[in-house]
Amino acid sequence: MSTARSTARRRTGRLSAAVLGAGLIGVDLAAKIMRSRSLDCRLVVARDENTPGLRHAAGLGLPTATSGVQSLVDAPDPFDVVFDATNAVSHAEHAERLRPLGTMLVDLTPSKVGQMVVPTVNGADILDHGDINMISCGGQASIPILHAIARRHRIDYVEVVATAASRSVGPSTRLNLDEYIGTTEDAVRGFTGVEDVKAMLNVSPARPPATFRVAMSVLGEGLTAESVRAAVAAATEPVRAFAGGFEVTACVVDGGKALVAIEVTSSGDRIPRYAGNLDIINSAALQVAEVYAAARVPTAGAVMS
Repeated sequence: MSTARSTARRRTGRLSAAVLGAGLIGVDLAAKIMRSRSLDCRLVVARDENTPGLRHAAGLGLPTATSGVQSLVDAPDPFDVVFDATNAVSHAEHAERLRPLGTMLVDLTPSKVGQMVVPTVNGADILDHGDINMISCGGQASIPILHAIARRHRIDYVEVVATAASRSVGPSTRLNLDEYIGTTEDAVRGFTGVEDVKAMLNVSPARPPATFRVAMSVLGEGLTAESVRAAVAAATEPVRAFAGGFEVTACVVDGGKALVAIEVTSSGDRIPRYAGNLDIINSAALQVAEVYAAARVPTAGAVMS
């Protein structure tokens, strides 16, 4: 660890953070980090100085740079945490270039390069890995509930259908649609133990824009209204602790089939309330980084005199 980085931690009680990518996800994430008592957002990076999000970040008073990952490599002192909000194809290169710097990477792309983490399910894994993958917005919204149901019942099939407003789906997300599907399905399999899984993403052009929602269909044995609702309720509150717009809108059980639907509204910042897809993955990523910060700096989150 560099002397400058260690001194800054002791002085502020916060870890230095950078956001790589200045699209819809990256700039909302930077705004969220600015409110954190555990993280200090010191740089927002893009590859084009004309990126609207980069101008917005500068307007918030945040330092910006335009050389992509090279801006992070060339920084005089390595960042403690880097949030990668670019695309799945690029993340492997970013991880390779930043690994020697001892930086914790929080990957918001569906790259599957790092350890998949859902904070309320396997949050303990955060401290054992240097590259954390946040799966997808649909994965973060559905897996806490599906994991809870699968722990109590034998499940044979899971279907996850996410619907996001077109205006909340940026170019990088559109570029990663195939990776979104594959990564979400793999994550659901891994966290539930169910092999037969299907994931879909609908990009809705509706006006007014549709609020982000996820419908989960589950086929299995021993599914009762009482047991499924208890599992869903137990899984919901921990997620709401860091994503307050997370709401269960339906929970119906009929024989061997259960349907659970959720909606997520955004807390605001740069994104509109309907863009819960961005809010859920950014809120989960921030939660991961703050848990990491608390473990690295005992005073993280404290008010320093």
